[in-house]
Amino acid sequence: MKNLVCVLAISAMLTTPRPKSMGLPTSMQTVAPTQGCRAGDPDGYFEGFALSRAAGRLNISLNLRCAGGSYQGEMVTPVGTFPIKGRFEAGKLQLTFDSGGETGTLEATVESGLLRGKFILGGDRGLIEVRRVGSSRQPGISEPTLNLTKEQWREDLKFFAAELPKRHANAFNHTSREQFEREVAKLDSQIGSLDGDEMYVGLDRLANLIGDGHTYIRFPPDHANFPIDITKFGDEYRVTSVASGYESALGARVLKIDDTPVGRARELLLPLTPANETSLLAEVRVEGFLTVGMLLHGAGIIKDRNTARYTLADDSGKEFTIQVKAVPPSESAKLKLVQVFKEPPLYRQKPGNAFWYEYLPESRTVYCSFRGYNNLAANATALFHLLSQEHPEKLVIDMRLNGGGDYEQGLKYLVRPIAELHDINRKGHLFVLIGPYTFSAAMSNSAHFRFQTAAILVGRPIGETPNSYQEGRETTLPNSRLVLRYSVKYYKFVESGDNIIRPDKEIVFSWSDYKTGRDPVLDWVLKYHD
Repeated sequence: MKNLVCVLAISAMLTTPRPKSMGLPTSMQTVAPTQGCRAGDPDGYFEGFALSRAAGRLNISLNLRCAGGSYQGEMVTPVGTFPIKGRFEAGKLQLTFDSGGETGTLEATVESGLLRGKFILGGDRGLIEVRRVGSSRQPGISEPTLNLTKEQWREDLKFFAAELPKRHANAFNHTSREQFEREVAKLDSQIGSLDGDEMYVGLDRLANLIGDGHTYIRFPPDHANFPIDITKFGDEYRVTSVASGYESALGARVLKIDDTPVGRARELLLPLTPANETSLLAEVRVEGFLTVGMLLHGAGIIKDRNTARYTLADDSGKEFTIQVKAVPPSESAKLKLVQVFKEPPLYRQKPGNAFWYEYLPESRTVYCSFRGYNNLAANATALFHLLSQEHPEKLVIDMRLNGGGDYEQGLKYLVRPIAELHDINRKGHLFVLIGPYTFSAAMSNSAHFRFQTAAILVGRPIGETPNSYQEGRETTLPNSRLVLRYSVKYYKFVESGDNIIRPDKEIVFSWSDYKTGRDPVLDWVLKYHD
């Protein structure tokens, strides 16, 4: 679902840290051992640490099991959880682990339950040392669950309240410790009357009091997502895409969710947005939350997390309702939504591609959709090859749907090389498109484009503040296995003025623009003349 995907990307409900680290590879360096293990080969649940060149010391766990002659398992780190596989040969473990589609390697020896070795992942490498503390855990043992006793929830809340202030770089920079502790005590007093969805909402509200967009409780896999998208235009919420069977709702205004007016639903969901980021970031997150059953139920908006009644109105004012069922996680990725527009604008085309570009001959413009950082070195090289072939008048870097990655890679492979293109790096020839969904490393690189090139920034203000606590790490609550994300470093990308990256030319989509598939931001760029 469009909005949920963007929300997950910007809230991250994204898992990649900002600079190079174990969780963010910069290039492919793989050794692909054949799978294989036998009875007696090392397995078990290990805990210890890794020493990363980029990220320093990281506490990790390794769950390694031998099943059907094949190693399987997971490596859990503060920057992500990685599935692993591999073999044991000549006294050495040779494992590979997947990180966002790229592969790292781990080679180690095991003696008396102590596993020692080294890892390589993209541009990062380092040492690993973990000790066996028990038998291997079965698949699913680490899957988050909201079905806990009140005693287990109380243990999770206690862990959360103690660990978040210790792990965050400056947990009380926005909300005082006293206010935070009062809210923790309030939630603790309510535990006996709250169900799992309500506990998730309570914990996430506490996390969002810290204030930055990288601190939150990640959604569990089953968050009861409804197969529709809702987008705000001015003061109205409209249905902008639906799964098959709900086409009658396309384009309609949203009035109520169950018996709750949509304006009131917005108020109830706002505390689940970071308290110290911009109001724009809060609004786009709420858009996505309006179709998440877990949150709607946990906030008291609907009675059943798996079904919701939306009261809508068409353009004539006629009201009608639709009953929407949540989609199981296994089916969600397979859905093909029907959009309100007949033809998507350029920036919504090729949704599966993180980086693509094309030459627009009528305007002598190269348009580049930059949504993600994977394989950026190769992608950028191909882009510069096209520029050398076509000699365009304009280059457009569209970062409106970029949820982040490694800003150093963006600097190295895009910002600095573009700054050296004297025909392009001039006012009126280089444009960077930004908006509320531009997040994390993408926000950073937008600031770099502003201050290190002649780029004109066009679109809407970026939702994340440029001077704030960022660079996400994570830990897991002991009983629910919910993942707590937190920030470990303060970044400053703007030296003076408001703590927000505003475009040089602000353009807001109207409902008419959206439903007809028009992109007024790109239209303005293509018509621009000095």
